[in-house]
Amino acid sequence: MKIGELARRTGVSERMLRYYEQEGLLQPVRTESGYRDYGAAQIQAAQRIRMLSAAGLKIETIRILLPCILDNQPRFVPCNEVRAALRQEVEKLDEKLRNLGESRQIVASFLDGVEAV
Repeated sequence: MKIGELARRTGVSERMLRYYEQEGLLQPVRTESGYRDYGAAQIQAAQRIRMLSAAGLKIETIRILLPCILDNQPRFVPCNEVRAALRQEVEKLDEKLRNLGESRQIVASFLDGVEAV
């Protein structure tokens, strides 16, 4: 199938599919005329990339996790690389949550000050 069909089936834009190919996450075969030809494996890969990206993971982490995914659920082949990558992502998210909590406190105190006037 061509890139437009893959985009329709997966909900991933053609631009992002090209980017994923550039990053080595998708590897379509090329026709004699140079067109990309995607198969069932690329549909699954694009759906998995979309799932991981929606979770906020960066390409570097997706590159580690993608080969270890068992299906379109967040289930992985247990290996040290996957564990380490996921632990690192959880730590990043925890830090973001701490920062958001601090930001919320600051903004809430500004709001309290404005409402007191």
